[in-house]
Amino acid sequence: MNKGLNKMTPYKAFSGVILAILTVFLVFPLYWIFTGSVKTAADINTTTPQWFPIHPTLDNYQRLFENPALLWLWNTVFIAVMALALTCITSAMAGYVLAKKKFYGRALIFSLIVCAMALPKQVILIPLLKEMAALNLHDTLWAVILPTVGWPFGVFLMKQFSEGIPNEMLEAARIDGAGEVRTFVQIILPMVKPGIGALAIFTFITAWNDYFMQLIMLTENTSLTISLGIANLQAEMATDFGLIMAGAAVAAIPILTVFLMFQKYFTQGITMGAVKG
Repeated sequence: MNKGLNKMTPYKAFSGVILAILTVFLVFPLYWIFTGSVKTAADINTTTPQWFPIHPTLDNYQRLFENPALLWLWNTVFIAVMALALTCITSAMAGYVLAKKKFYGRALIFSLIVCAMALPKQVILIPLLKEMAALNLHDTLWAVILPTVGWPFGVFLMKQFSEGIPNEMLEAARIDGAGEVRTFVQIILPMVKPGIGALAIFTFITAWNDYFMQLIMLTENTSLTISLGIANLQAEMATDFGLIMAGAAVAAIPILTVFLMFQKYFTQGITMGAVKG
């Protein structure tokens, strides 16, 4: 019986070929960036593409770190990590309240959150800029972090996960004398951990790649992110592809690391959502 289940069928073979092709298309840009970052300018600009570095060199990385690239990278990591932590905490709390607490205006608040998800961020950038300036936070990393904390998608996602928590468990916790904080920490958070893992990946990638917000809020060279720093180098160095690829390679490492760390929870979150649907 197992042999019959494991037998290769035309459908499985076709699916395997399609997945292999998609994998190549998805992995090749990363391969081209990392290999291009160790190529010389002559090898990069040659008319015949070089699929492998013939004369590997670290000169691009040396020139990159002659600029404050480490500071730019630290700024980007700090923004993404703080946005991840604050967004996951506030979204988990708000989602739990909207899912399990009954109060006047709950439906209206959730409707406003859903409407906010459809609102383009570009529409509110000017008000956000004025607000950060009024708080004396403009040109600081917090000017990029704080607007992401109340992410409507995060609240929506965590509300959907919190609705799957049995009410009997909450009632049992109240009978045992557990307060709201203890109930949230010891019962709610472990049960919505897959949702938090998925939200962590979404938040980190969004905060890391939010070039437009960073461009509006940050101006000083010491407060730039890695994306803004590389863009400035590109303008100054007249399209130095080796330098740009080195910066892109450095910027890609934290994204890959975070995805691999939270991949298990991300997969569980998608699976739970599919089962619930």
